[in-house]
Amino acid sequence: MALLLRINGSGPELFFIERAHHPDDPWSGNIGFPGGRFDPVDASLRHTAERETMEEVGIDLINASCLGRLSDIVGANLPVRVSCFVYGLHEPVQPVLSEEVHDAFWYDLDALQAPRRQIVATVRFGERKLQAPAVDLGMPGKMVLWGITYRLVSQFRELLESSEEQQVPNELTL
Repeated sequence: MALLLRINGSGPELFFIERAHHPDDPWSGNIGFPGGRFDPVDASLRHTAERETMEEVGIDLINASCLGRLSDIVGANLPVRVSCFVYGLHEPVQPVLSEEVHDAFWYDLDALQAPRRQIVATVRFGERKLQAPAVDLGMPGKMVLWGITYRLVSQFRELLESSEEQQVPNELTL
């Protein structure tokens, strides 16, 4: 996955996608970051994040700054391991959505952290209903931010709020 960060006039913003709605996709309609499965043609997991970002939203990360990698997250409901790379964008980008993406938008980081946005939500995962910590984005028609993406955003916020300088892990070899 790729966490894209830009500085707007009001402060830092994160780029999110709303996944396309498909009945066979357990993440159908969820809010997330661009990204997908490792492919044998990928030289590294970072290359996977960059390739998938280009495929899903048409954003080439060649001129972006790779700021580091968050700790991997293991799925709570499916046996997946997600790697997330953080990129700082220096130029405006215009997403071009693939059929895998219903919508894409920027969201203010401070608004994500607002206590009034932090909730426990009833969410669907496949046929199951779950109670999960989430962020209510306050956007009509959009799901809450929950699950793996919620955990990655929380990890990113903790890194930013930490008073200690931390070493961001280097790329792991496959």
